[in-house]
Amino acid sequence: MKLVVAEKPSVAQSLAAVLGAKQKKPGYLEGGGFLVSWCVGHLVGLAPADAYDPKYSEWTYEDLPIIPKEWQFTVDPGKKEQFKVLSDLMNRADVDSLVCATDAGREGELIFRLVYQQAGCRKPIERLWISSMEEDAIKAGFSALRPSSEYDLLYAAALCRAKADWLVGITGTRLFSTLYRRTLNVGRVMTPTLALVVERETAIDSFKKEKFYTVELDCGFSAVSDRMAEKKAAEKLKAACAGQPATVQSMEKKQRTASPPKLYDLTSLQRDGNRLFGYTAQQVLDYAQALYEKKLLTYPRTDSNYLTEDTAATVPELLERSVSSLPFSVEIGQTDVSRVVDASKVSDHHALLPTMQVKQDALVALPAGERNILTLVMVRLLCAVSEKQGYEDTAVILDCSGTSFFAKGRVVTTPGWKAVEQAFLSTLEKDDPEPAALPSITEGQSLPGCKAAVREGTTSPPKHFTEDLLLSAMEHASAEEFAEIEGVERTGLGTPATRAGVIEKLVRGGFLERKGRQLLPTKKGHNLIVVLPDSIKSAKLTAEWEAALKEVERGERSADDFLSGIERMTADLVEGYQAIQADTSLFDQREPIGRCPRCGKDVVESKLSFQCIDRSCGFTMWKNSRFFADKHKELTKAVASALLKKGRVKMTGLFSEKKGVAYDATVVLDDTGKYVNYKLEFDQKKAGAKHE
Repeated sequence: MKLVVAEKPSVAQSLAAVLGAKQKKPGYLEGGGFLVSWCVGHLVGLAPADAYDPKYSEWTYEDLPIIPKEWQFTVDPGKKEQFKVLSDLMNRADVDSLVCATDAGREGELIFRLVYQQAGCRKPIERLWISSMEEDAIKAGFSALRPSSEYDLLYAAALCRAKADWLVGITGTRLFSTLYRRTLNVGRVMTPTLALVVERETAIDSFKKEKFYTVELDCGFSAVSDRMAEKKAAEKLKAACAGQPATVQSMEKKQRTASPPKLYDLTSLQRDGNRLFGYTAQQVLDYAQALYEKKLLTYPRTDSNYLTEDTAATVPELLERSVSSLPFSVEIGQTDVSRVVDASKVSDHHALLPTMQVKQDALVALPAGERNILTLVMVRLLCAVSEKQGYEDTAVILDCSGTSFFAKGRVVTTPGWKAVEQAFLSTLEKDDPEPAALPSITEGQSLPGCKAAVREGTTSPPKHFTEDLLLSAMEHASAEEFAEIEGVERTGLGTPATRAGVIEKLVRGGFLERKGRQLLPTKKGHNLIVVLPDSIKSAKLTAEWEAALKEVERGERSADDFLSGIERMTADLVEGYQAIQADTSLFDQREPIGRCPRCGKDVVESKLSFQCIDRSCGFTMWKNSRFFADKHKELTKAVASALLKKGRVKMTGLFSEKKGVAYDATVVLDDTGKYVNYKLEFDQKKAGAKHE
């Protein structure tokens, strides 16, 4: 009897249907000589710090760095029931071997191996490695199961990655959280990603817009002068050119082509999903995963834009299915499938493709998000194998009153793949119009009676990050460092499978916030990057780690050697902050209600008071102040803010305990520098007014 272990229940059900395991049991299926069960993601993981010593439940600088001598593992508390099911199945007497059918990649290997190890199982393992959940792909995968030993190094690299992230995350997070008295999450990929956004916002904030001016001629088409810094100069040129003829000084025509885009990997799909539909990276991944489990899309967590020869053989039929299934009319001309084939650029999985299950009624029945993502993949397939777009660019230089003016035009000669893209974009009302063609003109021709106008413009700062732009920045970050490291296939921060989770973690942690489609750093996020050393926030660290992990995966470096380097780095990090007095006010997330009258720093609201963020200052306005309680009033945020701003506030309905009546007066802040007092002032014009 073989036990097949998948990563999720839905995948297990698809495998079981092909294998004939139709009997439903608690936590697994049985039949056809197979038991089929699942992991529900990471069932087993690295144990928390306090599993090594109860003292680690408290975060203190003195306990850092935390470096386990013997690594411990633990079952996820919320998944113990399913772990017991798997453990019992693995150790059943009639189970003679196992099939690892978790996702075919580094993390999938880790998920299975940790459960296998925690269950104390020693039975032989085979590996299922597939890129599609279609029945034929599953059958082919089971007919060509591979020895698990072929993936031992992949597991070693995955475990190294997990341990390294634990070491840096636990030590880094505790170090900076204890220094600044706030929970400040630090991570190998998360922190440099945050640094990208903070650096972009810093560049935007420091950017100084500069006005410039151009003169535009209308000679039946538009031609523009060079930029000028002074408006007077532009007005002078306009006056000189208005109504004057312009001569065609030169005209250059060039035949050009635009190559089709590559097939989608996960990151490029996430970028277009964000750019065209406003979906977050995580939403795109969720939609793609759902399509994969519905057998409509190939394995989504891929970092390749190419296909292998055997996969490419299915493309002609996939093209026919895509053309007939898309909700708009599209025609494709000659195709060249060889353009998307390169086995050397396919590591774990090939580029994203629709499957043979795709047809029009299947597309219509999908939820909107899944339908849009599948449409993107089909359109990209059609574009990728279509002809190049051909066009003719024309560059013209006009002379008017001794000044050069420039015009450009374009004529599309062969629509090619752009025709498919335009047909799709028109359904979204997001046409991407081609540059206009210029009229027929010749060198030396005089164009009489040109109109002239001054146009004002300003230089533009860098763009705020959207998820589309941030994913691109993460993908290409530290490209120079990677280029210097032979054999490293992944570049940038994280992998296609992890980037969405990194962004979501930064948002949940309060380091980034979404405003419309923009991703902006919070005060907490900005200040964290300000205080962190370059060794933690630089993308170079990720490049070095990824290169080392690749060496572990290839057997060129031992896991122990890799981890010893990480341990040294964390120890050096802690030692470097031994004598530092941290400014805890940097991470106060409360909105200031005013300025401290003693030191000038912000005063913020707490549960019991309004106090200066500098605790050594000592300025505090207590909400339960007897002064206000005796008068049956509260020290509210509005009252405290007015007292800080003007030193006084008019209040009505103050109660007198002596006379049992209400009265109006002005409350004045009377701070001695040591004690915060209040006093009353009365309007002297009012008869009978008394000072209390």
